[in-house]
Amino acid sequence: MTPEAPPTASVRREARWEQTVEGFGAFRVVPVDPAADAGLIHSWVTEERARFWGMLDASRTRVQEIYDHLDGLATHHAYLVHRDDRPVALFQTYDPGADPVGECYDVQPGDFGVHLLLGPATGEGERGFTSALLSVLLAYVFSDPRHTRVVAEPDIRNDRMTTRLLRTGFTLGPEIDLPGKRARLLFLTRDHR
Repeated sequence: MTPEAPPTASVRREARWEQTVEGFGAFRVVPVDPAADAGLIHSWVTEERARFWGMLDASRTRVQEIYDHLDGLATHHAYLVHRDDRPVALFQTYDPGADPVGECYDVQPGDFGVHLLLGPATGEGERGFTSALLSVLLAYVFSDPRHTRVVAEPDIRNDRMTTRLLRTGFTLGPEIDLPGKRARLLFLTRDHR
């Protein structure tokens, strides 16, 4: 069992998006600081429940290297999502045209890719939490008028995430082969959320 990860840097970082959801509290979308957050992210991505993230065997150093690399890209971004100042999810966004996924389907103007990893539960599951979290993240993504369609590509074995996305309004696209995984494309347009 992995011990609970220490909180991220003690200095409260500026959020890219803040939203309060009745019954669930305040959510903040904060850019990842690779040096400060590597320990927390490592503790999440190396748990068996995060196997679809593809980093089960990654060292803390490797995790920091990956997020340092992402931090240097203009097309890919990583965020920690905080709920009442406690990190609860890792959220990554990307331009599909600058990613291997863009070689697997016809990228449309306004497409915007996302990845989501929920942090470990701290107690019993909370009914409606994932829906509340997704509503915040989609509000953030669609706050940019350039983003007209969200693209997700979970591993085809990740039935739980696919089901969550379908419940949120995503529609199924084709299966595709990406480096290290077979995935299912899912799409959500601004008009159908």
